[in-house]
Amino acid sequence: MENKLRPPAAPIKRCSWAESADQLMQAYHDYEWGTPCHNDQHLFELLSLEIMQAGLSWQTILNKRAAFRQALANFDFYQVQAMAPKLPQLLANPKIVRNQAKLTAIINNAKIAAQINKSGETFNNYLWQMIDYQPIIHHYQTAAEVPATDQTAIKISQTLKKAGFKFTGPVVVYSFMQAAGLVNDHQADCFLAIKKA
Repeated sequence: MENKLRPPAAPIKRCSWAESADQLMQAYHDYEWGTPCHNDQHLFELLSLEIMQAGLSWQTILNKRAAFRQALANFDFYQVQAMAPKLPQLLANPKIVRNQAKLTAIINNAKIAAQINKSGETFNNYLWQMIDYQPIIHHYQTAAEVPATDQTAIKISQTLKKAGFKFTGPVVVYSFMQAAGLVNDHQADCFLAIKKA
């Protein structure tokens, strides 16, 4: 994970969704969510996991993350793009979410990400240029204020779909933006919002 911040030893205040969560969810909050990611492979992982999360809880996806990494070549999109013949095997894997539409979308998206890189542009640059390379920092006070999507996510969703990406609607895209740090939606009283202020 790219975030080098570590929570202090004393009791800390987290975003409300992570306050009573288990250690896996808290670690995700503390070291990953909202932290700018610039690694192509990790960005593809986060996008793929958000696609898998649609209709499910994020806790479910985090619990299966290690299995996803094993099944999907650690989200190396150069390898994932060739996994269509392995789809029956993936659908038989009880350790991951066995959703054919989502898995097919991820394989398709791997092809598009690989094409972007082969064209001479990194997947990282392709995504971050859409927000002028600067994280969008919000100052929401409560989780209830955080939107499911916004106009920026709608525009990025349209761009991704035009490029050929699948299962990248505005809600999935906004969740991805939060996960990858394109958007920082840590609540104002969260220790990470305070440190990043």
